[in-house]
Amino acid sequence: MIELVTNNQAAVWMGVGFLLLAIDALAFGFASGVLLFAGLGAIVTGALVWFGILPNAFIVAVGCFAISTALITAILWKPLKRLQSTGEMGKDRSSDIIGHSFNLTSDISRTVSGEQKYSGINWRVEPAKDLTDAAMSAGTHVEVTAVSVGVFFVKPV
Repeated sequence: MIELVTNNQAAVWMGVGFLLLAIDALAFGFASGVLLFAGLGAIVTGALVWFGILPNAFIVAVGCFAISTALITAILWKPLKRLQSTGEMGKDRSSDIIGHSFNLTSDISRTVSGEQKYSGINWRVEPAKDLTDAAMSAGTHVEVTAVSVGVFFVKPV
């Protein structure tokens, strides 16, 4: 078994890389940076061994894996972080939830958020950022104007 791995290091590293990416995609939806960056680092290591740029030595491959994972993390961290912006979406109509209306079940304000169950998920309900009077009482009919991760931003209808 050890001989099989050492003689086919490029294939093993690439296989491990694709396995890590598959696990990250299927189990975490590419939300786990650790598996994403490690998977890409393993694929880069396998490719470098495959094309003969690196010698077929395990310790060299482990070092390359560590360095390539660190470099990929440094390069992709900020762009991927920007994609996960937590800001309000404003007038964006990319979500079919925007425009959904309902009655508040509890009072909400800038300091106290409410909750609304929608599609089997409990969403936090907060006043829209552009409202001057952000306090709304229970029973107020509201409309979703923007969404963020787990949050409805609402205004009275």
